[in-house]
Amino acid sequence: MKILHTSDWHVGKVLKGQSRLDDQIKALNGVVQAAKAERPDLVIVAGDLYDTATPTADATRVVVRALSALRETGADVVAIGGNHDNGPTLDALRVWAEAAGVALRGAVKTPADHLITGRTRDGEEWRLVALPFLSQRYAVRAGELFDLTAAEATQTYADHVARLITRLCEGFGADTVNLITTHLTVVGGTMGGGEREAHTIMGYAVPSTVFPASAHYVALGHLHRAQQVPGPAPVRYSGSPLAIDFGEEENASSVSIVEVTATTAAKVREVPITGPVPLYTVRGTLEHLSTLAESSKNIGDAWLRVYVAEAPRAGLREEVQELLPRALEVRIDPRMLPDADANRSRVQRSGRSPGELFADYLSQKGHVDEATVALFHRLHGEVSHS
Repeated sequence: MKILHTSDWHVGKVLKGQSRLDDQIKALNGVVQAAKAERPDLVIVAGDLYDTATPTADATRVVVRALSALRETGADVVAIGGNHDNGPTLDALRVWAEAAGVALRGAVKTPADHLITGRTRDGEEWRLVALPFLSQRYAVRAGELFDLTAAEATQTYADHVARLITRLCEGFGADTVNLITTHLTVVGGTMGGGEREAHTIMGYAVPSTVFPASAHYVALGHLHRAQQVPGPAPVRYSGSPLAIDFGEEENASSVSIVEVTATTAAKVREVPITGPVPLYTVRGTLEHLSTLAESSKNIGDAWLRVYVAEAPRAGLREEVQELLPRALEVRIDPRMLPDADANRSRVQRSGRSPGELFADYLSQKGHVDEATVALFHRLHGEVSHS
């Protein structure tokens, strides 16, 4: 059978105040085009369909249309909730999803609800454990599906996840293609740069040994970089089909195409996704940035993060954005900032005016600018005499 594995769409994501809905539509169109070209038997969307638990109507429309378009390619479609999604809200769409032929699992319910079965066009049977993201709190609640001892109830997040997966995988067959999809951090995975840190580190990381060797393929979501993780079965993140923020600009956006049978190992290849506006980081002085702006072929229509190699001053951001209108983020190049250790001498405060103290503060931070000091004096005077 052939599987298309994708995840982390993050529809509705706003970058530095800029809507990227058009880019998200282009990325999902790329996913649909890949499905049309590859003709998979099954499409797995491994969580984070949305960027927020309260998606807008436009974001919901985009996700629903994308899932419908994937189903129209003839593939079975299974999608699960991620840590950015609201599980119960996704489950509220299940009436629509079932009518459309899409298996949607937003929150953890009974074990039987999370074992999905099907057959390929050629009659090959597959079984898929579809486990949505579990928070620490809900991992314990999910454990109530079992008869736990007091000691078992207080075990770690990884222990609860392992027990739950083991229970769900009891439905695997000896002569079926056995699959797992879930949304979590596996030890050994490399973060893509835009994940929500609280749900990717410390107590949320689980070893790949939570997955049984009886699984032919484990389709993961959560980390935005496409990668294979060593484990007892083939364990893989498909990555996001577009860069979520500037920390991911070097990631290669793709979907994973998996070919596997009940008796042969999974073979995986990446199909690149193109179309969305890229994200670039540029650095330089205003003179260099001016040259870059004139030679727009280097950056095209990309959204930009700019590190400007100039001393901080009032109006610098506006000057940069005048040169590069698509600069969403403007920062001072760290190399232009003074060494903090060189400015640890305590300033004598007694008997000095607020304006003098403020000027000293700016000097220590490398932000010597007469216009800023003058603005402080004016505002301080207005407040003092009001």
